[in-house]
Amino acid sequence: MTSRDWVQWHRQYDDPASHLSRRLALVQGHLRGALDGAPQGDLRLISMCAGEGRDVIPVLTEHPRRGDVRARLVERDERNVETARWSAERAALAKVEVVCDDAGMIGSYDGAVPAHILLVCGVFGNISDEDVANTVENLPALCEPGATVIWTRHRRAPDLTPAIRTWFEEAGFAEVAFDDQEERSVGVGVHRLVGDPHRAQTAERLFKFLSDT
Repeated sequence: MTSRDWVQWHRQYDDPASHLSRRLALVQGHLRGALDGAPQGDLRLISMCAGEGRDVIPVLTEHPRRGDVRARLVERDERNVETARWSAERAALAKVEVVCDDAGMIGSYDGAVPAHILLVCGVFGNISDEDVANTVENLPALCEPGATVIWTRHRRAPDLTPAIRTWFEEAGFAEVAFDDQEERSVGVGVHRLVGDPHRAQTAERLFKFLSDT
């Protein structure tokens, strides 16, 4: 896989007919549901490979729990980071922190975990199958008990989503929802941690983007 221009990639969101726009609507809908069902009090949210923050910022802007949420958006492309920061500032989301860092490193989440809601969107389609399994296995280390994880993965052959759903179950998660669309081209999953979180760090690196190799 060659290096990708992630700013240009985001322009697909501007086309309401694109699969990314439809995926975004599903992710945002599940995030609203997770916020609606979250426990009262302060909430911690993490978004891995957050891009321009489109999964999170528009939802928090309008949600009644916006003042309860302390979010960390981790993104490595400096241009996307600046866009996300501008969007958060424009929406007066003072508790949204956009960090320019490697989302594949567990250390990037120091001070923001354990989280009540985690978004792993646009990640599993850009890393190796082994790294997908490793990430799912180690997600409980970032979670509060009962945390909700929202994730995405394309469903092109060979479709990895059945294995991913099994890996979540093996890691102590229960499936809340799984949406597919466009003749199986995109899957959006929601899982809730029902097992005990792993308090000990079990891996320093969760994943590495294939475009970085």
